[in-house]
Amino acid sequence: MSNEILHITDMFTTLAIAGGAEVPSDRPIDGVDQMDFLLGEKDKSNREGFPVYVANRLYGVKWRDWKMHFLWQLNMYDPPQVLEEPRVFNLLADLKEQRDVAAKAAWVARPMGKIISDWQHSLKLHPPIAMGTPDPYVPGAQ
Repeated sequence: MSNEILHITDMFTTLAIAGGAEVPSDRPIDGVDQMDFLLGEKDKSNREGFPVYVANRLYGVKWRDWKMHFLWQLNMYDPPQVLEEPRVFNLLADLKEQRDVAAKAAWVARPMGKIISDWQHSLKLHPPIAMGTPDPYVPGAQ
C-alpha cells in the first residue's frame, strides 16, 4: 500500500513505454512514466501533485498528502461555491475533508501554487484542443 500519487494521465505514457511504443513528441503529453514505481523498483512516484479540474473549472490542487479547494461542492448535485479563502486538508489526518487546516498549514500554498502556475504556463504554450477539431488531430494544422 502507498499514498504516492499516480494520475490517470500517467497510464498512457506508462503503458506506451511498457509496450515498446514511443510517446508522441509532436505535442505535450501530461502523463509521466510510472513503470518503475508500479514494479516496486522505486518507492516514490514520479508525480507529486496535479491541478484538480471538473469540466473546465479549476476546483483545487492536490500535492503529496494535501488538497486545496478553490471551489466547494459538498454533494454532487449542489452548485459549486467559489470560496473566499481556499480550504486546505491533510488527507492523511482527514480523509473526509472535514477540518480545514489552511491557517495552520499556510506553507503548503507555495508548492501547490507552483503546480498551478506551471499548469497555467503550459496552457498558454499549448492551448487545449478546441471542441469540434477534426479527427485525426494534427498538431499545428489548425
